[in-house]
Amino acid sequence: MSFKIKIIENTLLSQHWFVLCKIVYDLMKKDGGSQRQMREVYDCGNGATILLYHRGKNSVFRMPTYINGNADGMLIETCAGLLDEDSPEECIRREAMEETGFAIGAVEKLFAAYMSPGGVTELVHFFAAEYDDISRRGEGGGVEDEVIDVLEIPFPEALAMVRDGRICDGKTIMLLQQAQLRGWLSPAE
Repeated sequence: MSFKIKIIENTLLSQHWFVLCKIVYDLMKKDGGSQRQMREVYDCGNGATILLYHRGKNSVFRMPTYINGNADGMLIETCAGLLDEDSPEECIRREAMEETGFAIGAVEKLFAAYMSPGGVTELVHFFAAEYDDISRRGEGGGVEDEVIDVLEIPFPEALAMVRDGRICDGKTIMLLQQAQLRGWLSPAE
């Protein structure tokens, strides 16, 4: 399915943290006509996320980070970050070290997905990597203004946390489902 779009107006609304634009465009319809539409688009760059898992312990790593509106102000999520000028793999290796303190070896690229394509341009690259206790090189916890607690959670408990709503981050849920589908870890205690 392909649509043709003609941009009519692209107005900068804000560029304080990221870029917010108002875009007016004509969407060309199959019958040859067009329909004028308007969207506010938030451009925050592309990102990467990774599920770190330990087969021997049947566990995964998570980091809760402050988010507005969550009951206790914390969100349990996989480590992730913006690509900046790095490749997705370089980004996720850097983020894993900064956030968890683990220097990861081989990473597996699983897929890339738009998380909220209706108004956000971000494409997130999803990875997984096995870790072990000797891979720890630092404390983790993030850099600069990040406040991150590093958690190691048994895989069956992580799946239960998805079911009961304690884990409600989309990228984390998608990565846990990948671990279960691919048989990396056991969902049983």
